[in-house]
Amino acid sequence: MRIPRHLAIIMDGNGRWARQKSQPRVFGHRQGVETVRRVVEECSRLEVEYLTLYAFSYENWGRPDEEISALMELLTAYLKKELETMLSNSIRFNVIGDIERLPTSVRRMLTDTIKRTERNSGMTLTLALSYGSRDEITRAMRKIARRVADGEISADAITESMIDEHLDTAMLPEPDLLIRTSGEMRISNFLLWQMAYTELYFTHTLWPDFDHQHLHDAFRAFGRRRRRFGLTDEQRSGDFDE
Repeated sequence: MRIPRHLAIIMDGNGRWARQKSQPRVFGHRQGVETVRRVVEECSRLEVEYLTLYAFSYENWGRPDEEISALMELLTAYLKKELETMLSNSIRFNVIGDIERLPTSVRRMLTDTIKRTERNSGMTLTLALSYGSRDEITRAMRKIARRVADGEISADAITESMIDEHLDTAMLPEPDLLIRTSGEMRISNFLLWQMAYTELYFTHTLWPDFDHQHLHDAFRAFGRRRRRFGLTDEQRSGDFDE
């Protein structure tokens, strides 16, 4: 079983899972948090170096206020409960997205968790919160444009590497594998720049039902992919499993 260095996941299907059980959407989100715990622990055990979870999108701000409030409460509770697990497993915590839109209490909790885990040397767990890839790229372009306007750099000096450095994900390698649950087959404004060569894996399993076996199935499928990066099989012959 090949383990991706950087795994990204679009955790989809909480609402549908709850609806199937005639429960409110928040019931599905609570169960989704339990799945997050399972997946984080298993990825850490399997020595995935980077795990990035799409937890709350930029577009999710359009959801009902009561659902947003419930999601923020669940996030805060998760961070409080899982801090000791992160510390004991040497997991470093990270956040990407327009964090300034989040409630002050949530930002405070995120900042504290980042600080308390910054010396950890194991897996880096990144939550994408208030995140939209187009927004991220727009913010990065504004930063670069200001540098050009200030005369710090010329427009001709702008490179792909420079753009990488101005994105929220500057400290992360590009994802090797993206998993999306619930049967939807789109990437929904997630890591558009970073996933130029990411392998995509879609499963009909709803996120609350996603378990170790589903994760392992995705990794086995990933191991069968031929990742050529524009080259030939002969040039990349050592980079995939037979």
